Amino acid sequence: MGWHQELLVGFDLETTGTDPGESRIVTAAVIEVRAGRTLGRREWLADPGVPIPREASAVHGISDERAKAEGRPAPEVADAIADVLTGYWKTGVPVVAYNAAFDLTLLSAELRRHGLPSLRERLGGLDPAPVIDPYTIDRTVERYRRGKRNLEAVSAEYGVVLGTAHDACADALAAARLACAIAERHPKVAEVGPAELHRRQIGWYAEWAADFQSFLRRKGNETAVVDSEWPMRELTDSVTGGV
Repeated sequence: MGWHQELLVGFDLETTGTDPGESRIVTAAVIEVRAGRTLGRREWLADPGVPIPREASAVHGISDERAKAEGRPAPEVADAIADVLTGYWKTGVPVVAYNAAFDLTLLSAELRRHGLPSLRERLGGLDPAPVIDPYTIDRTVERYRRGKRNLEAVSAEYGVVLGTAHDACADALAAARLACAIAERHPKVAEVGPAELHRRQIGWYAEWAADFQSFLRRKGNETAVVDSEWPMRELTDSVTGGV
C-alpha cells in the first residue's frame, strides 16, 4: 500500500495578499483524508490585525468587517495551526499543501511576527516534514504539459473535483485528493516513501527555481532571483514586519 492510501492531512491558508512575508492569515483549514475520504477537519477564521484588501476579499469571500467581528486574534490562530501541523509531523503523517512554499512560509512569518515558537522549535529543531506538494510534483513528473498550473487547472487535469475555489477547506481537500491522483497516475511517485519524496521535492523545487531564474535572465531581467528553498523560506524581521 502506497503513502497515498494512508492518512494524509490537507492544509490551506487564505490570506490578505500574495506576499508570504507581508500577508496575514484570514482563514485556514486542516483536513484528514485517507484514500480520498474525509475523516475530520479543523477550520479557523482570523482577525488578521490589518485591513483585508478588497481584492483579497473578492478572492476568498471574507470581508474586513466579518474578520473583525467573528475572527479569533491572529496570534491565537497562528499558534493553533502550528500546533496542529507539528502534531501530525511528530507522528510521521504527511502534510499536503498546494504550493507549500507559500503557505508554510506565510505561517512561519506569522509565528515570527507574533513572537511565537517557530515550526522548527516545536519540532525540537527538526525541519517540518514530510510535506507533499502536488504543485511541485506535478510540475516535475509532467514537465512538458502545457497550460496553467494553478490548483483549479491541475485538479481538472487529474479529475479531482474542486469545490469552491479559494475556500480553505475546499482547497485543502482538493490538495490531498490531488496528491493521491498524481500518485495513482505515476506509480514511481506512489512507490517512494513520504520521507524520500520530501527529499526529492527539495531537489525538484531547486531545479525548477534555477531553470526559471535562467529563463528570466535570458528574457532581459539580468538581476532576477528565484528563491530555491522548499517547503519553507527563511524570512527576517525586516521582511515579516511588525504586528
